[in-house]
Amino acid sequence: HAHWLVTEYGAVNLYGRSLQERARLMISIAHPSHQDALDRAAFERFGSHFHFIKK
Repeated sequence: HAHWLVTEYGAVNLYGRSLQERARLMISIAHPSHQDALDRAAFERFGSHFHFIKK
């Protein structure tokens, strides 16, 4: 399993995070033009409580 994920938009530590937290963190370092679509997909996957996870 990956502990760190690095893109040109940032780096996040995924170790010990829930699936919802990992999704939020990965979205935060995705290309800005894809973040809305990824956020919608995560909302569909995890439900409404996904939006209550800290950014």
